Amino acid sequence: MLGVVKNWIKLHPALKHTALFATRLLSPLIFIKPGSLFGYVRFFRDLKEYKGRNGSDNQTNVLDWYPCLHDRTATHHIDSHYFYQDIWAFKKVQHSGTVGHVDVGSRDIYVGMLTTATRVTFVDIRPLNIQGLDNYLYVEGSILSLPFSDGSVNSLSCLHVAEHIGLGRYGDPIDPAGTMKACSELARILAPGGNLYFSVPIGRARVCFNAHRVFNASQILNYFSSLYLKEFSGVNDRGQFEIDRSLGSLDQEDYGLGLFWFTKPHST
Repeated sequence: MLGVVKNWIKLHPALKHTALFATRLLSPLIFIKPGSLFGYVRFFRDLKEYKGRNGSDNQTNVLDWYPCLHDRTATHHIDSHYFYQDIWAFKKVQHSGTVGHVDVGSRDIYVGMLTTATRVTFVDIRPLNIQGLDNYLYVEGSILSLPFSDGSVNSLSCLHVAEHIGLGRYGDPIDPAGTMKACSELARILAPGGNLYFSVPIGRARVCFNAHRVFNASQILNYFSSLYLKEFSGVNDRGQFEIDRSLGSLDQEDYGLGLFWFTKPHST
């Protein structure tokens, strides 16, 4: 919501301070969560105590208030899919010693991490506007028609992307075979002896239109039938990460994560 307001106030700079304040103050009610009302009570209680303390920095302007009502948690919350997959794939790329890597559509934090280890070419239909980083190049392209010749990419990743293809969520055309076609493109550009690090949701196979698809592991192996599976790892519904799982171990989950390390055999 803050992003929408920031774009709007570019046309009305005089309202900037007030609009951002209103957004910060009211967003917990608009996007209501359990405990929001109690959170406001606690906010004003803490504010009163803060203003009552002596100190040089206790001046607060009402337009600068920024209620954070849901951060008092007993533990840190992480998205176990993205947390573990980014570490898993980064370590694979780093340990491979590759001097160049291509990523297709993965998230920005992972791509940024990779630039500390190797040269990264990032491919997506939407630009990832990273500025001031060495080892980073953006190339516009669709996962359904990647701008690389056959067998030309030695190190390749595509994390939590292919399950969305063909559902229209990110402006891509509707295509029920979108994931299968995306996998075919990734396999096409992978060089003999090259490595592909790939992830999608694994569990009870279904289409959750238009968010994503969930697969069983054997479906993904069929999509990459020309490649050799070197490792299958993943995360279950309880957020537990495990290296070298058995292939069907996540198929009964509701929304697990499968991490696939493929390589392309050399021609014989």
